[in-house]
Amino acid sequence: MGKIINIPDAPKQLMKILLDAGYEAYVVGGCVRDFLLGRVPHDWDICTNALPEQMNECFADYHVIETGLQHGTLTVMVDHVGYEITTYRTDGEYTDHRHPDSVQFVGTLQEDLMRRDFTINAMAADISGKIRDFYDGQFDLEHKWIRCVGDPNKRFTEDPLRILRAMRFESKLGFAIEEKTEDSMRRHRYLLQHISAERINTELTGILMGDCYSTLACFPDILSVCIPEIKQCIGFQQNNPHHNRNVWDHTLFAVSVAPKDIYTRLALLYHDIGKPLCYSEDSGVGHFYGHAAVSRDIAEKSLRNLRFDNQTIKLVTQLVEAHDRTIEPRKPVIRRCLNKMGMDQFLRLLDVKEADYAAQAQIYGDRLHKAEILQMTDEIIAAQIQQKDCFTLKNLAVNGNDLIALGIPTGKTIGQILNQLLEMVMEGTIENNQSELLLWVKDQMREKENEV
Repeated sequence: MGKIINIPDAPKQLMKILLDAGYEAYVVGGCVRDFLLGRVPHDWDICTNALPEQMNECFADYHVIETGLQHGTLTVMVDHVGYEITTYRTDGEYTDHRHPDSVQFVGTLQEDLMRRDFTINAMAADISGKIRDFYDGQFDLEHKWIRCVGDPNKRFTEDPLRILRAMRFESKLGFAIEEKTEDSMRRHRYLLQHISAERINTELTGILMGDCYSTLACFPDILSVCIPEIKQCIGFQQNNPHHNRNVWDHTLFAVSVAPKDIYTRLALLYHDIGKPLCYSEDSGVGHFYGHAAVSRDIAEKSLRNLRFDNQTIKLVTQLVEAHDRTIEPRKPVIRRCLNKMGMDQFLRLLDVKEADYAAQAQIYGDRLHKAEILQMTDEIIAAQIQQKDCFTLKNLAVNGNDLIALGIPTGKTIGQILNQLLEMVMEGTIENNQSELLLWVKDQMREKENEV
């Protein structure tokens, strides 16, 4: 007996309505794949031979959203969750390499599955959970293969984004890409220039958030279509005793060992991208003076081109610019960093620096020193969290109302005094204690009165 999919009640309910009306109904695609992999499916998509107007009749008692009716898709809401239901179809020509010029509704499940991207996404299951697998998707799942349905050249010409989708599945699932599929990906990589930046953004994010080392290592030529500046980093030798990898190999190693935080991983993808433009030699030793600022500028332009949001661009470029700065493990220094960046962003910076160090040559003395800095910094932050140490005005033991109560008029003076108090607290010259802070302010007021 073959494997059985356990379909939840809500999609089963929708399938039963279609079946009772005399139509076919199957759950299809990613939900089948994820269930077979032991993962919890996020979406339960349904396909059917019912035409759009027939689906509307079947679900007249439900809230229906006409998601893409011209392509045979509508969304039926059950308990505030949407379930996409699509008529079996084949796609016409993709003259823009993005969308089919037309769709033709077809009568069989097999014809519908034939148009899908990869075999592992081209499986369906009936209401009893029995799998329909015409293109050996289960075989490829078991052997951890990513393989196109049918001719890979046709699949990637139809929608070149599938090239990045294959890379995302490789990174996310730890699968290998079948040889013919990989060859076709490389052959058609320049078609990615026809794909919207927003769609590339989504797939790139998915790649970086997986176990991405082998994907980055295998496909820099494809990534270079999306981020052209990568090309100059590939094979660029650093000729420096601190580095035993070229710029690109260093970059992909650093990205892959970093925590799976998108800001951190994007920062590491870009942190040395400006190095080839900054290279100089002194007695045969390579140097990259000012590369952090150049990398920041490249990152900002590239991220904007890829339509990342302003917050992401701000956080990533800040990390790129700061990645090479030495952090002195002293409380005043750490407090100022925390004041400028905030706790979450400063912790990301430490993660960026640690991944950067891990990807460098393991020079004992230098490595030990860097490790000590990171360890001491972590200890300082832990102590500050526990002690509720002060590095923002919000944590200062006095506020504007306290100063107004002392007779200081509202306006710029209030802010100036509060910032001066914060600076002294961060420096450690005064305790973050309300009585002490107000006493200092009173002393300053007396001095000014005496001067008058």
